[in-house]
Amino acid sequence: MKVVVTGGAGFIGANLCRTLVAEPEVQEVVALDDLSTGSRQNLAGLDQVSIVEGSILDAALLDELFHGADAVVHLAARPSVARSLADPMASHLTNATGTMEVLEAARRRGGVQVVVASSSSVYGANPALPKREDLATMPVSPYAAGKLAAEAASLAYGRSFDLPVLAFRFFNVFGPLQASDHAYAAVVPAFVASALRHDPLPVHGDGRQTRDFTYVGNVAAVLAEAVVRHVTYPGPVNLAFGTRVSLLDLIELLEQVVGRPLPRIHTESRAGDVRDSQADQTRFRELFPGIEPVSLEEGLRATVAWFLGNS
Repeated sequence: MKVVVTGGAGFIGANLCRTLVAEPEVQEVVALDDLSTGSRQNLAGLDQVSIVEGSILDAALLDELFHGADAVVHLAARPSVARSLADPMASHLTNATGTMEVLEAARRRGGVQVVVASSSSVYGANPALPKREDLATMPVSPYAAGKLAAEAASLAYGRSFDLPVLAFRFFNVFGPLQASDHAYAAVVPAFVASALRHDPLPVHGDGRQTRDFTYVGNVAAVLAEAVVRHVTYPGPVNLAFGTRVSLLDLIELLEQVVGRPLPRIHTESRAGDVRDSQADQTRFRELFPGIEPVSLEEGLRATVAWFLGNS
């Protein structure tokens, strides 16, 4: 089978490409990326992957790449809540309009399966825990609103045009290849990079906010299985394992991994940040019963090892 990965040179995309080329059912992998946040270096050594530099807003290019494709894993996005607050329209154009372009191209090609990356940020201000997919969505940032629009469009195409779709809500994915060298870095790479530089760890707010951290290897395994088994579902699906860890607990665990105390510096809470996040995994477990999660400690050790090997 042929699989196209939009955002294929990015953090999750490149990890997915590595997983896909090891699947015996997959003969061809195409990574489409505009390289705005991704990097060709992320795919170094993967000669089986065709790298195409381009935009998901280019309809003609999508038509060309989707020809003969069995599945598209749509990961291309303008990431970061903070970045969306700085430029809401750019976030919407990529995350919402770009997803529509991908869906339309899949429809024009006769109904290619589309697996879409949504986000736990769509739950937003809804305080209920754990986060069930049937809860009311209450986005508190342009990024979250764009991801909700992308998810809703995908599910609507499934119902309107019988397009085979699967929309995952990702929860705080972390692991190797995740960038730390910019102002919008996610919390795990920001913490790891600071720890290895012997700098204080930057903590926004009191650090008691909680997250359901998900190791990227697990995410890649689920996405690969979704396309190989052609899994679809008419509603959104949480992709996480139901853990709830505060940032202060994360720091304590990272201290165990690096073997020394880690100073931290607290700053103001960030606009658009969600206080608590934890996935209900009932729906996910029904669809993917065989996936066993990598523990947070094991994932942190792998992440630190990758940072040390690439510093």
